Amino acid sequence: MNPLSEAGPVPVGTAFLTGVTGQDGSYLAESLLSRGWEVHGLIRDELRPGAHEGETTVDGVEYHVGDLSRPDAVGSILESVKPDLVFNLGGISSVYQSWQHPYDTALISGASVVSMLETTWQLQQATGKEIRFLQASSAELFGEAESAPQSETTPIRPISPYGAAKALAHHTVSVYRSRGMFACSAILYNHESVRRPGKFVTRKITSGAAAIAAGKLDKLSLGNLNAIRDWGWAPDFVDAMVRIIHAPEPDDFVVATGVSHSVQDFVEAAFKAVGIDDWRAVVDVDESLARPTDAAEMRGDISKISSRLGWRPSVDFDALVTAMVRHDQSLLAGK
Repeated sequence: MNPLSEAGPVPVGTAFLTGVTGQDGSYLAESLLSRGWEVHGLIRDELRPGAHEGETTVDGVEYHVGDLSRPDAVGSILESVKPDLVFNLGGISSVYQSWQHPYDTALISGASVVSMLETTWQLQQATGKEIRFLQASSAELFGEAESAPQSETTPIRPISPYGAAKALAHHTVSVYRSRGMFACSAILYNHESVRRPGKFVTRKITSGAAAIAAGKLDKLSLGNLNAIRDWGWAPDFVDAMVRIIHAPEPDDFVVATGVSHSVQDFVEAAFKAVGIDDWRAVVDVDESLARPTDAAEMRGDISKISSRLGWRPSVDFDALVTAMVRHDQSLLAGK
């Protein structure tokens, strides 16, 4: 279930990644290293086992300590590394978290991207070599979209601090692209893997189903089961980002599956994977866990990336959920 080898040959150089220890960043680092790239990554503090839940380190990456809320420090790292590619995957990692920390979200996921783009542009001007920049954007840009699926031309109107910060970053990418920089956005829809941290609802569901099936948990409490999302497999989405940053021309691309499911569908698939048919008997709905506002149906139109870059998802919804459940069962069994 790893499509990364399908993206084709790429020139060897130096890549700089923010969010390098996250789900996407760790898969991306592995992909680039396997192709012969030198990979540098930004981390919040010195690497310590278990310091941050859900982080994955990769052998071969050169890590640099820095903070996205301190753009001068990040800029200094960029100037020392002098990368050929910059992947900005870091920032506040969830919509729920953005409601708890709206100012930090605006700074770290929005304003810091402006600074990083300017530093990259200035570095490109000083060195005379092209530096390609990819921003990990989000379907949360579209907020209350009037129709589904959404495409690259769908109006941007976010309804959360997370979406608003991503919108600032997304528009700034366009500004620097018009300035002559190879700057692009991957508009990522929901994507999961066995590296998804436990604070996300999808991992909460799969780990909860595994624990209930093993007799280690009685009930699973969840918020809104009616939210509808387009869920894909994270390594597929990393493959898309590699293709986007190596495209002939810089542009923005929706990265999704084109198929939507509700949170309830995710719950049903997870409990089916552990052999529990009556999931309602072990799942409680807790309204306090719901977001203040939630986007309408999120489903992406992948016509553009499919036709221009030849990308399509390789892992379907049921296989994705089952893979996560099996991983959580293995963890419970100590394997």
